[in-house]
Amino acid sequence: MNINLGLLIKIFLLLFFSFSIHGETIEKNYALFKLLNKTTNKVSQKKISVNQNTDWETLNIEVLYCASTIPTEIPEDYVLVDVYDNINQEKINIYRGWMISSLPSVTPLENPIYDLWLLDCINDNDS
Repeated sequence: MNINLGLLIKIFLLLFFSFSIHGETIEKNYALFKLLNKTTNKVSQKKISVNQNTDWETLNIEVLYCASTIPTEIPEDYVLVDVYDNINQEKINIYRGWMISSLPSVTPLENPIYDLWLLDCINDNDS
């Protein structure tokens, strides 16, 4: 796997300074995601509860943590997710890590069939 070292350093510095400057976060109950199915070219949106497993097409998504910055700071949402693909009756882990709402291109799930990215962390299921 060829990882661009410069990009990796930039991501590390961004995360390090983001958390040190914006130390306070508000934990939320739901993560709002958008999923692109590249084979059907359909985009869908779904709220997933924290500490819950949800099946979405062939993916099984577990949200482990979801938080937003405090209202007086620059708006930002962070989610820790575990994503499995249930293709051919096998559960294969295809993504485990953090996603940041303002940087979907830096922390995306990119798969031959799906793209998944975080839109928002929310407290109300009706939002």
